[in-house]
Amino acid sequence: MNTIKGLPVSSGIAVGKVFLKKTISEKISLVKVKDQESEKERFQTARVKAIRQLNEICSDMLHTKGEQEASIFSAHMEMLKDFEFINRVAGVIEEQKCNAEWAVKNIRDELVEIFESMDDEYMRERAMDMKDISNRVIRILKGDESDGTLRLAEPAIIAANDLAPSDTAQMNTELVLGILNENGGPTSHAAIIARMLGIPFVVHPQITSLTANGQLLAFDGETGCIELELDSEILFQYQKKQEAFIEKKRQLEKLKGTKSITGDGYEIVLAGNIGASKDVDRVLQQDGHSIGLFRTEFLYMNRTEAPTEEEQFIAYKETSEKMQGNPVIIRTLDIGGDKEVDYLNIPKEENPFLGYRAIRLCLDRIAFWKVQIRALLRASAYGNIHIMFPMIVSLDELRQAKCLIEEVKDELRNEKIAFNESIPVGMMMETPAAALMADVFAKEVDFFSIGTNDLIQYTMAVDRMNGKVSHLYSPYDPAVLRFIKRITDCARENGIWAGICGEAAAEKALIPLWVGIGVKELSMSPVSILQIREKIQSLSKMDCEKLAEKIFTMSTAREIEDALKNTNKPVSNRRIP
Repeated sequence: MNTIKGLPVSSGIAVGKVFLKKTISEKISLVKVKDQESEKERFQTARVKAIRQLNEICSDMLHTKGEQEASIFSAHMEMLKDFEFINRVAGVIEEQKCNAEWAVKNIRDELVEIFESMDDEYMRERAMDMKDISNRVIRILKGDESDGTLRLAEPAIIAANDLAPSDTAQMNTELVLGILNENGGPTSHAAIIARMLGIPFVVHPQITSLTANGQLLAFDGETGCIELELDSEILFQYQKKQEAFIEKKRQLEKLKGTKSITGDGYEIVLAGNIGASKDVDRVLQQDGHSIGLFRTEFLYMNRTEAPTEEEQFIAYKETSEKMQGNPVIIRTLDIGGDKEVDYLNIPKEENPFLGYRAIRLCLDRIAFWKVQIRALLRASAYGNIHIMFPMIVSLDELRQAKCLIEEVKDELRNEKIAFNESIPVGMMMETPAAALMADVFAKEVDFFSIGTNDLIQYTMAVDRMNGKVSHLYSPYDPAVLRFIKRITDCARENGIWAGICGEAAAEKALIPLWVGIGVKELSMSPVSILQIREKIQSLSKMDCEKLAEKIFTMSTAREIEDALKNTNKPVSNRRIP
């Protein structure tokens, strides 16, 4: 028996053969050049191509996984756009009269050393992000057309010394039984992606020297135990663990066809977040009862021109028909911030999240936006479509948007085109301004959907990708929770419903609080639906209300988080290989 202990970062059980991914440091030679301007141009061309590649990964992650995972690659793009990084590479080319590959390598090594020497764990792990983006640029400069994707021929446990976030994002997850890596920790971006995908992940600093290609091993992503040699007894133990997982999965499957309702009769609608009509299948497979957030920006991204009215109409119609009369909440275009669309020629901004994005862009380009509104109204004749506006901060914005809907309705009536005359219209509640004016907005819309990702960001004035302040980004912060409670209170008092569609909707420890304050809908990644249903069915609305009263007497995020997590034991999300 040969058992070693690593750092657990993503729970689950893995048993299988090793695929050894040992990154050997590429030899990058110093080449003296006479034309430094040409080398700077080569670097800029490679940098722009790298940003395009990352934008595709980001779009795919946002489409298939979620905003938290996609934001990792938004941050990578921002790193490549950073003037300091660009100027430092150009400076090395100029000073050393060298090739661009050498200059990027120099700046990469210098910044990685700085990150790795920091006391803050989050910042140390950003060294891997710097390696990832720099190596991508170097590959492009060297004419390597590969995208760096890790390709497996059969199911395997990946053992790596330097697994990058992009490796984790792009691998074929159907073949990945588990990940063992030499670097990183719970806040590494590779680990965040692995947890979201349900892939067991353990960190051990010597794992590649202790394993070999094809070696059979097993590990437990919850305890960090790695079994390098499997005898019949150990194999039996892991088989029992897998059986327990299978049984847990069977129990969750039995919840299909049931309601997300507490023991004393309080029901919450569990919905799915999607980015395209084809994603509806995943929601239905997990027995989601509605679509709580259709992110329409995917129809606009990774193309050279805007989608036509007919293209959008077909996408919205297909989605609503698949849901067979159940609600489909479609968010109007939310481009800007971290979502770039080249053909829209949106000016570069110092603070894009505070600038020309979402409803602000749409109200400034009415003719462009009207195409989407027409498509949405036409599709509403084929199902239960709700229209939702993002990033509303003032009553004037909301009324302008509603006026456009009425204008388009008049056009469609004149054209004898059918639509739902009483189509529900709601708004995202994702800014402090919206939360403070919730009593006013509630008189003008049919529903609220709370976007916790942006609400936390704007309430706390914090960029969660900035390691120096990321500790302030918390759904447990009392300021954030007070805003959410205000929104739900104002909704109830005005006879409309309030839901949550941000990452906090699937945070298990928060579910009793959402029940306690009267949230009526939770929209999440489809993979979370049955686990959250199980949680809701184990609760009592009366007990949750008492818990909520206690929570709102607390003054710090740590105090609140500890109270909620000690009250609720999380349901295991182990994954069978």
